[in-house]
Amino acid sequence: MSEKRPYHHGNLREALVRAALDLIATKGPAGFTFADAARSAGVSSAAPYRHFRDRDALIADVAHRGFLLFADRLERAWADGKPDPMGAFENMGRAYLSFAREEPAYYSAMFEAGVALDDPEHRAAADRAIALLRQASEALASQLPPGKRPPALMMSMHLWALSHGIASLFARDDAGRRRLPMAAEELLEAGVLIYLQGLGLGGKS
Repeated sequence: MSEKRPYHHGNLREALVRAALDLIATKGPAGFTFADAARSAGVSSAAPYRHFRDRDALIADVAHRGFLLFADRLERAWADGKPDPMGAFENMGRAYLSFAREEPAYYSAMFEAGVALDDPEHRAAADRAIALLRQASEALASQLPPGKRPPALMMSMHLWALSHGIASLFARDDAGRRRLPMAAEELLEAGVLIYLQGLGLGGKS
């Protein structure tokens, strides 16, 4: 196939992002080259350099978009802690798992591609998701006496790690998913409940 095809996309950047998402979904974030992305987008191997310095920059753009979508989902699920902090936090957990299941290519770009957080916009997008988890942790911890409240950042990191582990292993809609005799949501709910009960929260049985 000739490499002299003219640049013809009305929006080359978007075409490359779509191509990268398709390639990540089928080959993983490390399974394709910059030239593969150009070929999938239907342009010459030189055309992507109009928008991205290299393949890593393209994947970083995909990850950035993923974090924006991810944070939007978490924010809608949290809904300012309504109807109550515990119920809202459970909604966040379900949103976390549904994102991993429904957007496996974005999820891989965000968490498995080794994208550095040195770009301010990318860091801000990732930090927004963390901030929402911290906000939820603060709301839950506020139900404890002041002297027994765990640090909100530590609590949010514990809950993030639990959610992320279950999402990565059991909630993805790709070949990386492992089989479970229960729903991933049930596993996450049980794990979070045990954790919160250890802190003196979530007393329901």
